[in-house]
Order: sequence, then C-alpha cells, then structure tokens
Amino acid sequence: MSSETAHVQKLADDLTRWLTEDALPAWHAGGVISDTGECYDSIDLATQQGVPGDRRARVIPRQIYSFLEGARLGWKGPSESIATRLWAWFSDTYRMPDGTFAATAAMDNTLTDARFDLYNQAFVLFALAHMAAKIPACASSAEADAKSLVEVLVKSYKHPVIGFREDNPDRIPLRANPHMHLFEAAMAWESVSNDPMWSGMADELAELALTKLIDPVNGGLREFFDLHWGPLPGDEGRILEPGHHFEWAWLLVRWGTSRADADALVAARRLYDIGWTYGIDESRGATFMSINDDFSARDPVARLWGQTEWIKAAIALAGISVGAEREAYTADISLSVAALTAYFEDVPAGLYRDKWHVDGSFEDEAAPASSLYHIVCAISELNAFAKSL
Repeated sequence: MSSETAHVQKLADDLTRWLTEDALPAWHAGGVISDTGECYDSIDLATQQGVPGDRRARVIPRQIYSFLEGARLGWKGPSESIATRLWAWFSDTYRMPDGTFAATAAMDNTLTDARFDLYNQAFVLFALAHMAAKIPACASSAEADAKSLVEVLVKSYKHPVIGFREDNPDRIPLRANPHMHLFEAAMAWESVSNDPMWSGMADELAELALTKLIDPVNGGLREFFDLHWGPLPGDEGRILEPGHHFEWAWLLVRWGTSRADADALVAARRLYDIGWTYGIDESRGATFMSINDDFSARDPVARLWGQTEWIKAAIALAGISVGAEREAYTADISLSVAALTAYFEDVPAGLYRDKWHVDGSFEDEAAPASSLYHIVCAISELNAFAKSL
C-alpha cells in the first residue's frame, strides 16, 4: 500500500467513524422529533437538543439524504424510518396546491413563508433520488413525485433561453446556486432512473454553467444575473463564491467525465484554481465566503460548507489527474479535511461550528442542520476515492 493510499484511507476512516459514531447519533437524538417524525433546523451546542423555531424547507430533504447516505456508510440507526417519516411530514406540510414546496413552517406546522424558491425545489428532487435509490419500496412513488415536480417547474418556471426562472412573474436576480443543486439532483437521478429526461436536464444545466454562469474572460463563476443571463448590474453582480467554485468544479468533473467533454474538465480546473488561489485564507487554512470579480477578497467569514466543497473538488480532480498534478490535488485533500475538522473542535461529539471569523474565533451559535448534508457528501466522496486507490 502506497503512502498516498494509506493516508487517504485513514482520513476516510476517521471521518466516517466521526459520522457514524458521533454525528448521526447526535442528530438523531437531538435533531429528530421521534413522536412526530419531524426535525429541527439546528441543535443547541450547550444542551445538544433541537432549537424550536421555523423549519426551512431546504433542511428536511437534506436530512433525508444525510441519514440514508450515512446508513450506506455504516450507521446502524433507523435511517429508512427516519427518511420516510420526514418525507411524509414534509410532503403534508410544505407541498403547495400547484405541486411546488413552500419555504418555511413553524413548529405547529403552519406555513410562515409560502413563497416559491427554486433552491428548495432542487433539494426535493435530490432527496427523492436518494429515497428511490436506497429504499426500494419508495422507488416508484419517489420518481413519480420527482417527475411531477419537474413538470410544474418546466410548465411555470422554465426560462425561455436556458435554465429556470426565479418566480412567475419574474423576479431578479437569476441565481447560479439553485441551478447548481438542480444539476446535482439531475445527476443523482441519472444513476437511478433510465428516463432520458434526467440526462437532458443535466446536459442543459452543464451548458448553462459553461455558456452563461462562467465568465468567458477570467473563468470565474458569478452568482447573480439579470433576466437574460447577463451579469447583474451593480455591485451584487460582481460576487463570486470560492466554495461554489469548488462545488461546480466537482459537478463539472462528474458530468464532463461521463460525457467525455473536455471543455467541462478545463472549466472545472480553472474554477478550482480560482477558488484555491484567491479564496483560501492562509492564516486559517480555510476557504472563505466570497470574492469580487477582480478576485479581491469580499467576505472573509469562512463557512463550514466551503471546506466540504473544497474536499469534493480536490478528490474529483485528483481522480482525473496523473503525476505531479495528482499529487498536488491529493495534498489538497489533506488540507481541506484539516480545514473541515477545525469546525468539530471544542463542541460536543458529532456537532460543529459553522462560521469561522478572520480573527480565528468561531460564531457562538447553534449547529445548523443544513450543514450535515455537506459533511455527509464530502465523506461519501472521500470513501469512494479511498476505495478506488
């Protein structure tokens, strides 16, 4: 066994042990309401119990994925029961008459924000793909639900050129982020379903990234756009997020490899280079929130999720590289894992911090449930890479 293989396998083993022995038990005990099958939006670090309050629609599908994928990685808890009960509650509470899903609900399950958000719909599709893949009894109904939602999105929210609108009637800005997660969901469905609709959706979203979202001059990926997919005028249109550069790089490597698309792989490497060169603070060794389109620093707060996307992108690019380039990406796997595990220190086992300030301090706040999905996905990718060596 080479030293590279041994080191990567140890990183994978250590993080998987943390996930299956600490994190998922903590989020099951403190984050899931066993009597009702619901979940909390966050866990208080002092009490290790869920914090009552509005539950965001993006959180529940992420938790469904986290428990199901965690079980595949070795957690012995009742993942299928958790997932199916979460879905039943989510579907009953958040589903709107038009078939889309509302944004937030209170503890008594009254909707506190019924607005449409494309981002939330993407995670519904993502969770349903994993239910179809991991719970055979749910496969048929999950695909039916997913196709029904896509039909609504295409009918009422399809952009006339490419991608999707933010609302009907239109609302600006158009955003890259929801489309990134739709891309992720479409590729998750590709591995489950033979329906060519999913491959077609993935192809369109890759084209969107390559032709509209990525700046043709500097190779950076903008976050906000006008209604015609031009950069949003003003300061907001200048925002680039290094974590999303890593996340898009990971997705484009997956798509580009499956399609033998060299342009996608070139774009992925450039996105990674921008994130690595301009988006990592040397003093913390962590990727921070945002930069401007001239690559100057904008928001120096380092969120947990950015580190997980750095891990995934480094793994993806190591997997398609050779020689010194592969060694460099593999070294970055170690650096990004070290950045992630910094958020696990000085908190109860299985929980984490979320915001790391430039002065080295962490925000004193509850652990957000939404981050667990990012962690689980990074650990899953690291496991797969370790097994491939």
